[in-house]
Amino acid sequence: MAKWFETDKLGVRILLGIIVGFLGIGMLLYLVPGQGGMQLSQADVVAQVGSTSITLTDIRTQMDRLTRGSNVPPQMVPALVQETLKQLVYTHALDVEAERLGIHVTDEERRDRILLLLPDAFQGDTFEGMDRYSGEVQQRFQMQVPEFEELIRQSLLEEKFQQLVTDGIGVTPDEEQESFRFHNEKIKIAYVLLKPEDFATKVDASDADVAAYFEKNKAKYTVPEKRVVEYARLDFAALRQRVQVSEDDERADYNDHIDLYQVEDRAHVAHILFKTVGKTDAEVAEIRKKAEDVLQKAKHGGNFADLAKQYSEDTSKDNGGDIGWITRGQTVPEFEQAAFTLQPGSISDLVKTQYGFHIIRVIERQLARTKTFDEVRPEILANLQEQEAEQLADTIANQIAEDIRRSGHISLQDLGSKYGLPVQQSQPLAEGDVIPDLGPSPDIQQNAFRMRAGDVSTPIRLQSGYVILSVKEIQPVHPGTLAEVRDSVVGDFRQQRSVELVQERAAEIAKRAKAGEKLDAVAKSLDLQSKTSELFSRGDSVPDVGTASKLETAFSTPVGQTGEPVFLGANWVVYQVLEHDNPDPAEFDQQKQSIEQDLLQAKRQAAYEAFRDSLQKQLESEGKIKLYPEKLKRLNPAS
Repeated sequence: MAKWFETDKLGVRILLGIIVGFLGIGMLLYLVPGQGGMQLSQADVVAQVGSTSITLTDIRTQMDRLTRGSNVPPQMVPALVQETLKQLVYTHALDVEAERLGIHVTDEERRDRILLLLPDAFQGDTFEGMDRYSGEVQQRFQMQVPEFEELIRQSLLEEKFQQLVTDGIGVTPDEEQESFRFHNEKIKIAYVLLKPEDFATKVDASDADVAAYFEKNKAKYTVPEKRVVEYARLDFAALRQRVQVSEDDERADYNDHIDLYQVEDRAHVAHILFKTVGKTDAEVAEIRKKAEDVLQKAKHGGNFADLAKQYSEDTSKDNGGDIGWITRGQTVPEFEQAAFTLQPGSISDLVKTQYGFHIIRVIERQLARTKTFDEVRPEILANLQEQEAEQLADTIANQIAEDIRRSGHISLQDLGSKYGLPVQQSQPLAEGDVIPDLGPSPDIQQNAFRMRAGDVSTPIRLQSGYVILSVKEIQPVHPGTLAEVRDSVVGDFRQQRSVELVQERAAEIAKRAKAGEKLDAVAKSLDLQSKTSELFSRGDSVPDVGTASKLETAFSTPVGQTGEPVFLGANWVVYQVLEHDNPDPAEFDQQKQSIEQDLLQAKRQAAYEAFRDSLQKQLESEGKIKLYPEKLKRLNPAS
């Protein structure tokens, strides 16, 4: 097709239609079958549309394009595969139907669309040549020219069918009025929200009730496999007590890390800030006068902390202006200059910075220095003991691992005796349970539920040291007795009964309100609370209820009447309509155009979706579409 550009003048102007072109191409941009030269295998064919085969390779190609530059979660892949196949089938179904109806995309139509999409490939109406054209296609769409031109044809063909299907669709005045009313009418309600969780504590779970519930639901109460684990800990904290560190070692570490003990020049300061950001010159002058008055109070015996709490505009005012210790380079130059010039206990004159006027008080100063060995000796000792303890633990852990390998079968008790490690025992553990002394650890879980009874693990590294495990007992999965699963049974019984109670109470409230009692009085008599909403439309949210669409029946309920209880998925709500606010007819003219467009778009989209579904069903019934969905499993990462 590209040869047309070399021989013909193009009389098409680049108009706003370029946007339409992009939208058209976007619908099918990634749905052109792969152009590879692989030999077709019948085992790879996942669909047949007319004479065209759609293969696993086609699906993979389109998915690679769709997901380029992003990672798709494995659980999303099956849905993506299905959607990709659906689009490919529809693309070729259009070709079959177009052939039947005699609908075609002309060379001129395709040429004009390419001009709209790639104006840089032309100088005015003159084609710039294949090299320029191919480069533009590759740069803009990352594909070759034949694939791109086929994509244009498919996009234009779909536009023709859209026009054919939707051209006769219109919107009636009644539909416009109904849509205007539907989206603009508002109501106000009184309502009572009932939550099962609020009723759970009111449920009396007697022994008889629990036993009856258990008998009825016995099949769902299975006790999982549990294991009793013995364990011996090689603890860093205990080993630290055995480590001896000499003073020479401490001094050597001090000298090796002397840079860690440098203390910067720092000042402990408080301030009172008068902000000037965004103020006029006249306002700044007034702020300065106020700041000078406060400065005189501070310098003549006023309590600085109290003055800061009263006048400062900084968040530090709650701390009496105290901003703690600062070092050089931490704050703006003007503030720093005053803070590191003043003597402890003194107060600055007004200091102007980009934030405003400051009154600064230096509480304490510390000059730059190196901490002495005696100051940091406890810290050094703790660090060295920690290092030595970890090294000792590593050594012992390696020795234990070697003993286990050499012996083939050594008991945890023997290892504990040899290395002075006390052996402890866990409660029966289900998979996922944690031994409190050891904390959560995937390695402990894996070993505990992989080993056989009597096996001993090699040392497992934890944050606090090492642990060696042995499985003492394996309790197999079995149907639970009531004694074993009582807590779960009681919880489930309370949950079920609380759901039933909520439904019963909701029905009772609605019945009494419909009989003439006031909704708030009914709620109060049942220890519940009635609330009143603001006016809301269908697109709004109602506190505690959620989207107003859940209360659709309320919009057709007369004022003063109570509707049937509404189930919200977990909770129930009983409502009484207090007010209907019908939309102002004068606003219809302002919204008429957008209403018409929205309705028209929705009707056209619905009609076209119906056409798509109908076309596929028709071609399937005629044997022109054949699907082999079982082959798609090969694209599932879990397969």
